[in-house]
Amino acid sequence: MRRRAAITSVGRFVPERVLSNHDLEAMVDTSDEWIMARTGIRERRLAAAGTGTSELAAAAAQEALDRRGIGPDDIDLIIVGTITPDMMFPSTACLVQDKLGATRAWGFDLSAACCGFLYSLSVGAQFIETGAHDRVLVIGADVMSSIINYKDRATCVIFGDGAGAILLEAARDGEEGFLGFQHRIEGSGGRYLYLPGGGSQKPPSHETVDRELHYVHQDGRQVFKYAVRRTYEMTTGLLQAHGFTPQDVSLLIAHQANVRILDATGERLGLPAHKIVKNIETLGNTTAGTIPLALYDAVENGRLQKGDLVLFSSVGAGFTAGASLLRWSGLRTDGRT
Repeated sequence: MRRRAAITSVGRFVPERVLSNHDLEAMVDTSDEWIMARTGIRERRLAAAGTGTSELAAAAAQEALDRRGIGPDDIDLIIVGTITPDMMFPSTACLVQDKLGATRAWGFDLSAACCGFLYSLSVGAQFIETGAHDRVLVIGADVMSSIINYKDRATCVIFGDGAGAILLEAARDGEEGFLGFQHRIEGSGGRYLYLPGGGSQKPPSHETVDRELHYVHQDGRQVFKYAVRRTYEMTTGLLQAHGFTPQDVSLLIAHQANVRILDATGERLGLPAHKIVKNIETLGNTTAGTIPLALYDAVENGRLQKGDLVLFSSVGAGFTAGASLLRWSGLRTDGRT
């Protein structure tokens, strides 16, 4: 029998500071009504200046370990999906490993913007399914406030900071766990959502700082069109490949980029509102953090029952896109067993 991966624990961390739409009204030419109508976001969380992504990631991971009843030495691998690493190197995974004291674990970062967690999840599942590892921490974390221009209302109203973590282990007898995934990149869309400065092409300099190249640049119209179309294609394609229809889905946990994208996706799939997780109103778009944070909320609010068919989906810069499908097995709290 094929060994499958299952999510056995969840954790999260969001900063205390709240940046509301009314706060933004004093910073940029915008209004609460304008932001809500276009994004569905009322407030977002911001980390204190100088806070590294590894701090958020480690806190979320620690909660996942605590809920599972295991220690850091039980972890084999740490994968961190992020586009805001503490520094170019070492990787954020190295810093998280040190903060947790997970001395047995190796790890790495995965850069896929808003698909960072979903891609990391699929990669982590392979290590479980092959039997290479027994416990894999997958973390989605970003401190987006570190790369946002708070004079640019096209981006500053959207993004927030946060981290979510899940623990992957082998599914037990009678559990189906992860069923499959479909991922795609379309590099020609990179010019619509990107951060031009800081890499090898445009290394940091007075010129790049003066030209504000170290901030996120976005063409919202193009991103929206691609996200709605590609999300529908990826989710329906994945469901069809496994013999399901949208009506079989118990819960859609999608990237929280924009409430209009979530609503359009739900409408095209024919999913009622109670089958779609939305927490964008209070957290904004935390990039790689959105899906694990939404999953955490679904667990805490009792929206997942054992045996539920759960569909994950995301679209982000790159362009990147993906979808994953799993049969929910429920969380484990029995320690090392």
